[in-house]
Amino acid sequence: MKTILTGDRPTGRLHLGHYFGSLENRVKMQYDYDTYILIADVQALTDNFNNPEKVRQNVKELALDYLAAGIDPKQAHIYIQSLIPEVAELTVYFSNLVTVPRLYRNPTTKYEIQQKQAVFGKEGEGITYGFLGYPVSQTADIACVNSNIVPVGDDQLPHIEQAREILRKFNSIYGETFNIPEPCLSSTPRIKGLDGNEKMSKSLNNCIYLSDDEETISKKVMSAVTDPNKIRKDDPANPDVCMVYYYHKLIRNPNISTVCSECKNGERGCVYCKRELVRALMEFLRPIQERRKYYEDKPELVEEILKEGTEATKKKAEEVMKRVRENMKLDYFE
Repeated sequence: MKTILTGDRPTGRLHLGHYFGSLENRVKMQYDYDTYILIADVQALTDNFNNPEKVRQNVKELALDYLAAGIDPKQAHIYIQSLIPEVAELTVYFSNLVTVPRLYRNPTTKYEIQQKQAVFGKEGEGITYGFLGYPVSQTADIACVNSNIVPVGDDQLPHIEQAREILRKFNSIYGETFNIPEPCLSSTPRIKGLDGNEKMSKSLNNCIYLSDDEETISKKVMSAVTDPNKIRKDDPANPDVCMVYYYHKLIRNPNISTVCSECKNGERGCVYCKRELVRALMEFLRPIQERRKYYEDKPELVEEILKEGTEATKKKAEEVMKRVRENMKLDYFE
């Protein structure tokens, strides 16, 4: 059975963008692969090093969202990155195999640096060693479980290519040690926000979270962008420019053909359509939120799941590191 590594930084609750972009696929894949799901708390500290309590709380929230979405702890190992010291050790070794200019050329890193410069105003300001070395740490995560496949979004492809370069270089120097992982792109395009933005994002405040209650979802949906040319209730409209219709399609509303035809023919008002979307969203989220409530009421069970997942990952990482140290001639007393 091939191995998959995937995961997220604990930066807050997960939303529909996460669900359709990655979680839905992870739930399907966990039955066919040896699956490791990473809660990357160390990497979350690159942006939150001065607020560790926030990261700690978000670790719990992320674990709950994973379980709520359908990750089965009997099929997948959910683990906490900071509790796998082998990741830190490999990060040090891998850091010798990549140059600083190469890290700066990483397109995703370059874009994020530009964003930081827009805030700090000076070249290099706000760029920490940990931030620049993020792809190296990510390579160590992949290598610690010797993953064959890494499901990612398209924005993470440069990181995976960098990981492949580092692992190929390691193998060429020290002998065949690691698999060279293949990225697995989601078939679902990036999910748009309620405001029509091309990306659903926490920072843009345009998300529907998996744990949102009906009142919250109703307020958000009522503010969603619709066809600006539809002025009156009975005006015909273009559903393809309406975010309400977009979300009807996204959650696979069985009534979607009626929604489309009534919208085009001016037989459906926007308020009615939004209210229908709220009902459809709550029905879609119901099993997810029921599972979340189950685990929220059993914090000791969630802790046990994280412990077991972390222990299983630690065991795998120890096996990998034994081979690494042998190949690097660092097995002095073995």
